[in-house]
Amino acid sequence: MAQQQQHWDAIILGAGAAGLMAALTAGQRGRRVLVVDHNDEPGRKILISGGGRCNFTNIHTAPDRFLSANPHFAKSALSRYTPQDFLQLVEAHGIAWHEKTLGQLFCDGSAKQIVAMLMDDCERGGVQFAFGAAAAEVSHADGQFVVRLGGVTHRAPSLVIATGGPAIPKIGATAFAYELARQFGLKVVQPRPALVPFTLGEGEALFRSLSGVAVPVVVRCGKTQFREAALFTHKGLSGPAMLQISSYWTHGEAIHVDFLPDMDRGWLMDAKRAAPRAALRSVLARSLPERLADALAERLALPGELGAMSDAKLRAAEERLARWPFTPSGTEGFAKAEVTAGGIATAGLSSQTMAARHLPGLYAVGEAVDVTGWLGGYNFQWAWASGHAAGTAI
Repeated sequence: MAQQQQHWDAIILGAGAAGLMAALTAGQRGRRVLVVDHNDEPGRKILISGGGRCNFTNIHTAPDRFLSANPHFAKSALSRYTPQDFLQLVEAHGIAWHEKTLGQLFCDGSAKQIVAMLMDDCERGGVQFAFGAAAAEVSHADGQFVVRLGGVTHRAPSLVIATGGPAIPKIGATAFAYELARQFGLKVVQPRPALVPFTLGEGEALFRSLSGVAVPVVVRCGKTQFREAALFTHKGLSGPAMLQISSYWTHGEAIHVDFLPDMDRGWLMDAKRAAPRAALRSVLARSLPERLADALAERLALPGELGAMSDAKLRAAEERLARWPFTPSGTEGFAKAEVTAGGIATAGLSSQTMAARHLPGLYAVGEAVDVTGWLGGYNFQWAWASGHAAGTAI
């Protein structure tokens, strides 16, 4: 029996944010597009994001809020498809939205609305889908990419790698993008979990016992710092501040936490003069959750009344509270990471079209590429922008 064949202008592997944007953009330009995904439904990551309300972009998007071996790579795509462009799409579909803190935009209703919007625009462009279909074979010959699905061979002059990274495997995430990239001669920057909680070792058991305590902090790693909430967990440290700094952290490195970022220098000496009979623990508890105040006071080991302590000891305690060191034992890995850092090396891609420089017709977009945004809608904006760039070029 002869193998059935179908011909397309482009085959897109992955029906996530970047793949759907590439598909609808190309489809509405008259291209015949097939989107292939091994999941049974599109946009699995979109659906679980933002607590089910999808933090779909960030109005403060700028290239310096993305990590990459080439910090300039994201500039072109981000400048040509902006948060305002995506917001126009959202509003054209009548989706109500709101801004939360730090420029984060969310649906008022459900993330399902964003997926429905993307699928509706794909349908307008005549895009076809193959869900629950794992590509048995992907190859290239005579200027055509060949994707075999079951008993059907699909051919196209363009192939878009939009299968993301290995973060959140429970929704079907894999490292397939990197296998394909290497197969077609693209290099891969070592993938690692990003926007991920830290684990703490046995030496920090005191802090692990604070599970559930949250507090606004400034956290630093190297020259990078974030001011957001930190959350203690039974395994270590989480919350927005820790997720953000995790993308900049390397194993064995210390991070430093300012537990009282609004306090002026000398505040402990002022507290000593105002209430010399007060204990350090009670002074800390005025500004921090009690359990945390207890733990910090225990570690500082300054019992008794403030009036009995020298200014030098209080200054040292102040400095420690402003730069409290933690050396994480690791992270909770890809299982709990929101995104993947690293990925397909940008050196082999055009920043304007997301096309492979050495192999005409091959594109890579979204999380599969070595571009990783901050927490708060930045990674979705990269997905929209890079997907739009490829969809415009196909």
